Amino acid sequence: MTAPRQEGNGRRPGIALIALFAGLGMLSGLPRAVHAATTERVVANRFSGLAIEGFDPVAYFADAKAEIGREEFEASEAGVVWRFCNEGNRAAFVAHPDIYGPQFGGYDPVDVARGVAVAGNPNFWLVTGQRLYLFSREQARDAFAADSARILRIAKLRWPRLRQTLGR
Repeated sequence: MTAPRQEGNGRRPGIALIALFAGLGMLSGLPRAVHAATTERVVANRFSGLAIEGFDPVAYFADAKAEIGREEFEASEAGVVWRFCNEGNRAAFVAHPDIYGPQFGGYDPVDVARGVAVAGNPNFWLVTGQRLYLFSREQARDAFAADSARILRIAKLRWPRLRQTLGR
């Protein structure tokens, strides 16, 4: 029986290229795709541990826009790290996380009403009835805006059971 024939210097260039690209991906500072956990009671990035992708939940109320929080203004609540644009927003959240935190833990209320937990996207949001809601997609936000009372009624009925299925 003869040994398998090896080409050239015996190296396996396919494996080397895979290893090189994998290493570059791990070491680079390039932004990666964001993945939100759907097994947690509060939507958090499974890689960074940041709630709602590091967006400042108070800024939706105070500035009426989605703003990324800063590392120097963080607080821990509900097992995740929240970021804020400034100390005032951080203090407001710490004093009233139930008011400033997104409803349904940051899950899309339209999907919660359907009985499924789909992470909301901090860029698709509404403040309605002095509460913050995040949506997985623009169409869900628009559907919610058109019939929020009905969707909220159903979502509030389904949320307790759905919440029990999420991780602790």
